[in-house]
Amino acid sequence: MGLICVSPTLAAVPNFEPENKEKQMLTKKATVYRNMAAGIGLASMMALVAACGGSGSAPAEKPATANEAAKTEAATPLPGMITADQIVPPLEEGKIDQAMVSKGKEIYEVKCLSCHSLGTNRVVGPGWEGIMKQRTPEWIMNMILHTDAMLETDPEAQAMLEECLVRMPNQNLTNEEARDVLEFMRTL
Repeated sequence: MGLICVSPTLAAVPNFEPENKEKQMLTKKATVYRNMAAGIGLASMMALVAACGGSGSAPAEKPATANEAAKTEAATPLPGMITADQIVPPLEEGKIDQAMVSKGKEIYEVKCLSCHSLGTNRVVGPGWEGIMKQRTPEWIMNMILHTDAMLETDPEAQAMLEECLVRMPNQNLTNEEARDVLEFMRTL
């Protein structure tokens, strides 16, 4: 014969079932964890939308031409920065080097596509459509080749960082590769 021992205090409680209490506690914990996960997910989505420009506010006006953009950029370049006369080969108005465009597009697809669209919309960084009307060629070259120096000293680069919230990584391009990317941008 087996002996069953029941605590008198628990035996006196009507409908006491230890398994149900444990199930209730587990259900409450699961609900708390589910609500925490939903809150974290919602906060993450809001941060992502804010970082990617989902605020709905209109973007700041951009200069209409490269000449107007040049007026807003630093007049004296830092040592080591590219100036207009150092862009090789020089830009020729109306003449596009298709071989350079092809190389630039390949570089874009490998190193730039994940952050920059070919339209005007921002992904992580700004879209490239019409970029040559907003920025000078030397500004673009310096942003590609000397990203850290530009983000430290250039007001326009700093404003983009504040807007995008993500620092552009150094892609370790050569001057020639950056020039190819610039030529590709000229076609957009």
